[in-house]
Amino acid sequence: MIFVTVGTQLPFDRLISAIDEWAGATAGADVFAQVGPTALEPRNIAYGKFISPAECRRLMVGADAIVAHAGMGTILTALELGKPLLIVPRRASLGEHRNEHQLATARRFAELGRVPVVFDERELGAALDDLGRVAAQEPISPYASDRLIGALREFIDGPSLPRAA
Repeated sequence: MIFVTVGTQLPFDRLISAIDEWAGATAGADVFAQVGPTALEPRNIAYGKFISPAECRRLMVGADAIVAHAGMGTILTALELGKPLLIVPRRASLGEHRNEHQLATARRFAELGRVPVVFDERELGAALDDLGRVAAQEPISPYASDRLIGALREFIDGPSLPRAA
């Protein structure tokens, strides 16, 4: 099953419409989408507007792959679970968000090569077809590394100065 999540703040009909169209043209497509606040009623996929955080995690754990907006909570959870993930960032220029921070997030993940990103919904069908061939990722830790904690401590406390003799 492919689990699709768009978050809860604004409609993301561009993604849901593209997923629904792909599922209608793809034999055996098994998709459940959390569609958020929308008037859109998909015809080819199972969906719910809002789900609890616990239900979201349960669906993510059970999914073969995850398709999501570029929300950091969703991305980190999918990486923690080691699930194949496809990111489709919301675009403020299309009225899907208040600013373009999801584009920046998606670009950075694309640069890292860790997560495939689709910037144009016309490319989504091919990416979804390939998603079944994407291997599960090595899960990330749910905890910050000692290196990150040290860097944060140094940033907060300031660099250590040599002590006078």
